[in-house]
Amino acid sequence: METNFTMKDIVNLSQARWFVYAWSEIYGWLANSWDYGPYGSLMKENIKNLWIKEFVQKKDDMMLLDSSILLNPKVWVASWHVWGFSDPLIDDKNTKERFRADKLLEALIEEMWSNAKSLESKYWVNNLIPESWPMEKQAEVMRWEKVKNPNNWQVWDWTDVKKFNLMFKTFQWVTDDSSATVYMRPETAQGIFVDFPNVLRTSRRKIPFWVAQVGKAFRNEITPGNFIFRTREFEQMEIEYFCEPGTDLEVHARWKEDCKNFLLNTLWLHEENIRLRDHDPDELSHYSNATTDIEYKFPFGWWELWWIADRTDFDLKAHMTESKADMSYFDPVNNRKFIPYVIEPSVWLNRLFLTALCDAYTVDGEWEEQRTYLKLDPKVAPIKVWVLPVVKKLADIAKPIYKQLAEDFVCEYDDVWSVGKRYARFDEIWTPFCVTIDSENYDAWKVTVRYRDSMEQELVEISELNEFLRTKLK
Repeated sequence: METNFTMKDIVNLSQARWFVYAWSEIYGWLANSWDYGPYGSLMKENIKNLWIKEFVQKKDDMMLLDSSILLNPKVWVASWHVWGFSDPLIDDKNTKERFRADKLLEALIEEMWSNAKSLESKYWVNNLIPESWPMEKQAEVMRWEKVKNPNNWQVWDWTDVKKFNLMFKTFQWVTDDSSATVYMRPETAQGIFVDFPNVLRTSRRKIPFWVAQVGKAFRNEITPGNFIFRTREFEQMEIEYFCEPGTDLEVHARWKEDCKNFLLNTLWLHEENIRLRDHDPDELSHYSNATTDIEYKFPFGWWELWWIADRTDFDLKAHMTESKADMSYFDPVNNRKFIPYVIEPSVWLNRLFLTALCDAYTVDGEWEEQRTYLKLDPKVAPIKVWVLPVVKKLADIAKPIYKQLAEDFVCEYDDVWSVGKRYARFDEIWTPFCVTIDSENYDAWKVTVRYRDSMEQELVEISELNEFLRTKLK
């Protein structure tokens, strides 16, 4: 599928059609903060529920957890977040603006295209992944390659690259001194690791087993952007798969396919817009044996959507050292204890939401008769059925049909404007079916069902309407 639209088109549709609003807009907005409107909230919940159904409900060795947003500060000491969870930042000395150095260098490499390979020998780096370069090397390349400030396209004097911790600090109790410092979690994973002994004791599960979690996380991103792609507040869907050491790489490979299959066969995304990228050895995090990014082709380029990491036993060992609690597992079959390895598939719900919008955005027809609509699997649609009386005076017979459908589906009722204008509006927010009521067919105990994608229409008995739509929605 060719991308023939821009992020501006996605933002305009989102704000015009009740998907996403700018947060606290009446006070001038708070940069990079967004609210999900009536349709956006429903759609986001649909995606979340599909993820839970696929990875929790259908798995007999999976459990769901909901840990606290505020954890004991020692959790983040043990996990290295206090001193290691940071971005490489660089300042423009002239404008005093701050940027992520690795992202500016990524833009440089993309701009250089085939000539970018020369940077490896010129600066003695092993790859073209700036995030893995030492900070002094990032600054060196920035200066010698005369990287421009993206806001004014001027080449200025860059500072050294410094680390900027991404965690949000807050305070508990009634004081704001260092003894009261706590952090808003930057990921949901650590709550699962800390609860591992509780899960093991209460569930009596045998390795391998999974623990899933959906919840809010917070990162003090210095360069958020691209609408809801990178935000400081986001919702994360993570799984920690606890397995025996030595089986981890095989499990990691299996999870790569499972996550890709969810995108293709549950959300029905276009396969040509998805690719898997394995991290190079010198790009891997300090705890990782293997990491793979599932990337999506957004209007602003290929970016990571879902990452699957082999975290080895780093986290459990780190918390065992810091807390002195036993994080080991006893294998009753082989009569031995070991620290499990962990495979972590992690995806941000807001990125899946944006991906669904981009993948579904469709423009058909010639310039004068263009039809813009969202086209995706009905399971993701915020509104499943729209009930439309042909004219307003038919409300008395249309409202009971709406109530009948609302028992089984998320529906809306509309009797304003012409039927044609209402159809166009419902297409745009990807409502799969419209049920149109007119007096002639109603007298025969029938209504008209219109299909969004084909625009074909079919007469259906009112008494069979719910079952008819239920079958179609599957």
